[in-house]
Amino acid sequence: MAEDGATTNDDYSPVEVEVPVNFEPADNSNNPAATTRPRGRDRSESVISEPDPDPLASEQAAAAELEAANTTAMRNVILRPAPFHKIVLTGGPCGGKTTALARLSSYLRERGFEVITCPEAYGILFLNGFEVTYFGTDGMGMVVQDTVMKLQESMEDGFEKVLRARGKPAVLLCDRGLMDGAAYMSSAEWDELLQRRGIKNVCELREGRYNAVFHLITAAEGADKFYTLENNEVRTETPEQARVVDAKTRAAWIGHPKLCVFDNSTNFEGKLQRLVDTAAQLVGLPAHLSRSTTKFLLKSRPNLDAFPEDVKYHIFNVEKAYLYDDNKLMQKPEDWKLSRSTSAIDSTIAEEYSFIRKRTSISTKDGRRLGSAYGQTTVQRTVNGQTIEVKRIISRREYNAAYKGRDRSRHVVKQTRISFLYNMQSFNIHIYDEPVSNLCILHAQAEVSTSDPSSPDKRAAGGGDVGAAGGAKVDLPPFLDVERRLTSSKEDEEQYGAFSISRIGE
Repeated sequence: MAEDGATTNDDYSPVEVEVPVNFEPADNSNNPAATTRPRGRDRSESVISEPDPDPLASEQAAAAELEAANTTAMRNVILRPAPFHKIVLTGGPCGGKTTALARLSSYLRERGFEVITCPEAYGILFLNGFEVTYFGTDGMGMVVQDTVMKLQESMEDGFEKVLRARGKPAVLLCDRGLMDGAAYMSSAEWDELLQRRGIKNVCELREGRYNAVFHLITAAEGADKFYTLENNEVRTETPEQARVVDAKTRAAWIGHPKLCVFDNSTNFEGKLQRLVDTAAQLVGLPAHLSRSTTKFLLKSRPNLDAFPEDVKYHIFNVEKAYLYDDNKLMQKPEDWKLSRSTSAIDSTIAEEYSFIRKRTSISTKDGRRLGSAYGQTTVQRTVNGQTIEVKRIISRREYNAAYKGRDRSRHVVKQTRISFLYNMQSFNIHIYDEPVSNLCILHAQAEVSTSDPSSPDKRAAGGGDVGAAGGAKVDLPPFLDVERRLTSSKEDEEQYGAFSISRIGE
């Protein structure tokens, strides 16, 4: 850990590139299908134009560290032989977070994962003598938030090291994450805190650190009669205050590619089941989720000026490179040494592929590139139609190495993405820049648990977009020009799927 607690772990190190981009809202008056591309550095440049400062020194240091490791645990920490996932559970007061942590940890342990839960740092402070009256001291808010972030970061890093030392598939469940502090501070105070801690951009606190963020909406929003603070002495909010805190917490995590919002549209058991099923998909386990109705074709690139003032959005440049079958960084899910056969996926794989992704955050104020986070995904499609995706965070060095050996029969897919929340649903707009430049697709969070009878697709739909044969309900943003819902048909996959678009000569 660097001075002032700044994270320096290579897995979470973003690339700082201070290059003007001048991202502008599109003018679609003359050409509705036109895709305005950011100006600045030639976006056709590969990631190799941003190499490690001294790759040889890094490799030598890694080799020396491995040679010095004289125990199985330390070698596991260095070599990382097993899959590892870090998931944040957050939300407003009385959202069901404590119960969800217990349910999810039991579910994963029963299926062979090593699981540790990381407690909320502020709760530790409060339960060990801290009093609310302390905030009466001038500047105490900044001191508390700085302490909470430092404590949370230290616990997460320590617990992760313990799990990795085991050398088995593992999940770290975090009771809140480092971005939660933004909900309790002004923008100026938050920026000051980041500056004090040497954090140049939030990528390293958000997508560069966590595989997924599960936000459980407070009961004060849609389930008022169940709102209570009797089982949580740390919280003091009224229902109205709880709704405000919940909204601010959701806003703090906008931009994470796997931000999942669990509302109160079902009963509480249904809410928990949706969360468990989403986690199962994330770690590569079979799940009772419908994901075939979450994409929509847009008629044109969205005009950012048309977004309502209360809809906060983040902009990213994404570079996706597909890998050869023999160049995968990740173990196949069926190779995981899970203790129960019930967790094994269908061994008959109809199709399998893997890709790496570089995701660069773009300032919405001045168009600067703020930093990058890296990930790797393995996708398996079984003969019975099930799709299983396993994702992990990787380092810049791992990305660079894999990029050199990418599948040369495919284009590197480049997109501009816009992430936002609308009516408590998470949306991402994928705007293709290369190899096509006139395609915009809206991805909506509409994962529905088919095992829950109270799920929206099993109840009478009231508004929104509902697909045929019980498709998931999506409240489409009215400020977007949607042409139609995309299906899982072969025709739509061939024309609009990134895997198909990446093929050279097709």
